[in-house]
Amino acid sequence: MPFVGLGVHILLALFCAIHVVRHGQQLYWLIILFSFPLLGSVVYIVMFVLPHARLERGAVRAVRAAGRVMDPGRELREARAAFDDTPTAQNQMRLAAALLDAGNGVEAATQYEACLRGPFAKDLEIRLGAARAFIAAGQPKPALDHLMSIRAERPDFRAEPVSLLTARALGDLERPAEAKAEFESASSRFGSVEVWAEYAIWALGRGDTATAQPLLAQIDKASAKWNAMARQLNEPVMRRLRAARKG
Repeated sequence: MPFVGLGVHILLALFCAIHVVRHGQQLYWLIILFSFPLLGSVVYIVMFVLPHARLERGAVRAVRAAGRVMDPGRELREARAAFDDTPTAQNQMRLAAALLDAGNGVEAATQYEACLRGPFAKDLEIRLGAARAFIAAGQPKPALDHLMSIRAERPDFRAEPVSLLTARALGDLERPAEAKAEFESASSRFGSVEVWAEYAIWALGRGDTATAQPLLAQIDKASAKWNAMARQLNEPVMRRLRAARKG
């Protein structure tokens, strides 16, 4: 039986090694994978394989958040270097995501749009990334266009982020009645702190304290129970919420 386990470890490392070569990752991963077949494979899969699978990514978000704390610019540096060395569509998608995480919405939107002109033109995940980038860049109209195209093609695709981004885009386009309806729908359907926080940020920006106060109470109650990792994962939206509360 130990030989069976060893074989699985090696097969897993081989799978990851093939992914390293095909996707232009740093070649030092090959050394890690075959020096530490099980641990190296698990770390590699969490960092690089799962993000390209269409899965909810709580574990990946945690790894990335921890990485940003230890070295905030590392992922962007590595993503840019990988794309410069091997300008594949996968590396361009990685660069776009890294730019967005680093707060560079304008360049991220440019990279996502370039991805959508190639063989991944109909990829819904890339369109969603482009919508996020355009929102971050202060360009709600192209963001809304992408979101509407996603809904038209797959109404059930990533329903929470699509709804939340749609509400934000409508708010930025000064379409308050539609924005409020979308925020209300997202709040009732998903009831997450991120939804409540974005809704409260929008309401506070409009001076609508009657809408904002119940949301803030829900957020304060939920966030009081967070552990350190939950606080780290939610810090970007909570930072914006704190700024909105200060007015």
